[in-house]
Amino acid sequence: MSENTSSQRNSIFIKKVVEHRELIAALLSGLLILITWSLADYLSETLWIILHLIAFVIGGYAKAKEGITETIRNKELNVEMLMIFAAIGSAAIGYWTEGAVLIFIFALSGALETYTMNKSNKEISSLMKLQPEEALLINNDKREIVPVSSLEINDIIYVRAGERIPADGEIVQGTTSIDESAITGESIPVRKEISNEVFAGTVALDGSISIKITKPANQTLFQQIIQMIQSAKEEKSPAQLFIERFEDAYVKIVLVVVVLMMFIPYLIFSWSLQESIYRAMILLVVASPCALVASIMPATLSAISKSARSGILFKGGVHVENIGHIQAIAFDKTGTLTKGKPEVTDFHVHPDYQKEQVLQMSMAMEQESTHPLAQAIVNYCTNEGTATDDLDLQVSTIAGNGITTTVNGETWKMGKPDYIGEEQYFEETKRLLASEGKTIVYIKKADHVIALFALKDTVRKDSIEAIQLLKKEGIHTIMLTGDHELTAKAIADEAGIEHYIANCLPNEKVVHIKKLKEAYEHVSMVGDGINDGPALATANIGIAMGEGTDVALETADVVLMKNDLTKITNAIQTSKKMNRIVKQNIFFSLGVIAVLIASNFLQILDLPLGVIGHEGSTILVILNGLRLLK
Repeated sequence: MSENTSSQRNSIFIKKVVEHRELIAALLSGLLILITWSLADYLSETLWIILHLIAFVIGGYAKAKEGITETIRNKELNVEMLMIFAAIGSAAIGYWTEGAVLIFIFALSGALETYTMNKSNKEISSLMKLQPEEALLINNDKREIVPVSSLEINDIIYVRAGERIPADGEIVQGTTSIDESAITGESIPVRKEISNEVFAGTVALDGSISIKITKPANQTLFQQIIQMIQSAKEEKSPAQLFIERFEDAYVKIVLVVVVLMMFIPYLIFSWSLQESIYRAMILLVVASPCALVASIMPATLSAISKSARSGILFKGGVHVENIGHIQAIAFDKTGTLTKGKPEVTDFHVHPDYQKEQVLQMSMAMEQESTHPLAQAIVNYCTNEGTATDDLDLQVSTIAGNGITTTVNGETWKMGKPDYIGEEQYFEETKRLLASEGKTIVYIKKADHVIALFALKDTVRKDSIEAIQLLKKEGIHTIMLTGDHELTAKAIADEAGIEHYIANCLPNEKVVHIKKLKEAYEHVSMVGDGINDGPALATANIGIAMGEGTDVALETADVVLMKNDLTKITNAIQTSKKMNRIVKQNIFFSLGVIAVLIASNFLQILDLPLGVIGHEGSTILVILNGLRLLK
């Protein structure tokens, strides 16, 4: 037991060393420089140079390898090559310690940048660990363990209580509470029953279930999340692409100016040759755009990682940068602003009839139907404590209108007012409820309308808060819906939407998004359905709800995994903060370079201060970018 524990500790230690090897190498290099400097009076010149060379190699190996490899592959010079030239140049004119310090600080800034990348990589690694590699397949009443990758659509798998679900599917047997925090970030378990959808990476907490596979292992929602984060890390923002294009030209210019400075001041300004070369080496150090190059990527990766932790998935750095410029947001209604399922909001019964009896008959008539309105009525009756007392009714469906049955010689009907017929007693109530955008279902016994249900696709609680937050940010809100005018107006008023467009077909949503782009320039679209796909693609930033269709998820630039619209404001604020930090970093790094270059030409800057000023600014911009991780 102790041997296994010791082996595990050694393994963890080795893993940590490998993970932080750049930082360890930089610190060892710095320690060696400090020791060499402290013992300078006691060391021979040869040993003193050898110790500095060792510090050069330990601290500079990783960055030198990266710089040389990138130069050979891309046939373009880079910042790493400038640092190599600067360190070699410093040593060549006798400034061994300054060259070694340059390598040390450059290695330290590189280690910080690697830390940022590793921090982002851990987001994916931790997600990957949540994906089981094996599943318990039910085959001819036998259970066998198989690789998740071998599962096919319609296979039945068995998941015990406490186990992680290996693939997306639908429950065909059993009930359980599901911990969906890995997918939505929501810590409260969700109760799941037969026919409910479940996702890979979530945990069945208190009940064993059988699941029918609905998606291949490589197309699960869980895998989509991982792919989104990976693509977000790899896709660069416009600012980052500009800096990278600028870097190559800038490096070439610096090298030309350095060569000229080695001789022109000596020939024209009567500087000594040693002074000219010395100033050229300082220029090589201070003019290198290390801080400028590091101004964007650490901040972008930090913003992506922070957003992923809170359930906002960006598909690329470009979208992190752009969402902060949004001036108007268009929302789909059903499933985005609303829950996407109708609920009974009002129930009225004629005073001559008993509420309990009417609810009992309504539930008995509707409970076999799969229509969303019928299910909403059954749910309402259930919540009211209604029992059908095993009423076995023969119900006939009148397509598009309602249902009818006969009990004890009396005919009962439920359906649209147009099908059921009007009733003077309910006329004013019906008119008021309809003006609120609610759907009316009448209940009729024999020749009299005895009750009515009012149903509505209710607004999400977070929708109202989200709209208020967006207004505070100065962002205009618009609702695009295929519903009729009354329903659209009622939902828009309830949610606090400034403007709405009703009776809007999918192709018309695209037209309206284009018009909004003309009016506001930077426009976002939020949706969840297949019909929202074209509009999501047309908008500057497409935002999909995590519970949305595959088409919406694939088309969108940003995904809200918690289906919480208030997260849009968080994303916008993170983007604005990132853009501010990037601007701060760029102006700061350019300012430092300008001051150091000017000081060098005025001959008031020496090499040690140049090294500290230049590399110190690089470390500062990286640390500034890391602030977004908080």
